[in-house]
Amino acid sequence: MMARAGIPTGVHVLCEREGRILLLRRAETGFFDDLYSLPGGHVEHGESILQAAARELKEETGLQIEYGDLDWLGVIHRCSDTNRIDFFLRALRWQGEPVLCEPDKCSGMGWFARDGLPKEIVPYVKVALETGECAGQCVWIRELGW
Repeated sequence: MMARAGIPTGVHVLCEREGRILLLRRAETGFFDDLYSLPGGHVEHGESILQAAARELKEETGLQIEYGDLDWLGVIHRCSDTNRIDFFLRALRWQGEPVLCEPDKCSGMGWFARDGLPKEIVPYVKVALETGECAGQCVWIRELGW
């Protein structure tokens, strides 16, 4: 049987307090540079989605979270530079205050009101923030770019 290449899988964590969403501005990665995004990244080999979400949140912001404090929001299957799947989760609680832990990959971080999100935002992340549970509805699945 022929081996099949896997689909790159991403995780994104929505941290919200007092109606404001934590966003980071990407920089010098070659992937959506100068656009804002949720904390997140790729799921590594042998890692669950929840493990990846907790790891990426800590690596990028210093925030620590227990797996049980992550809630499923939705999934985007998208055609981008390749076939990709992105999982979106909500952080119900976390420990610490966010700091910019990867200044070589992010040039800024801030809390933004839902009605005042920056215009410079990763397009599929914007769709996620406007869709389903991110906007106060139920768990959702979307396909983009096909």
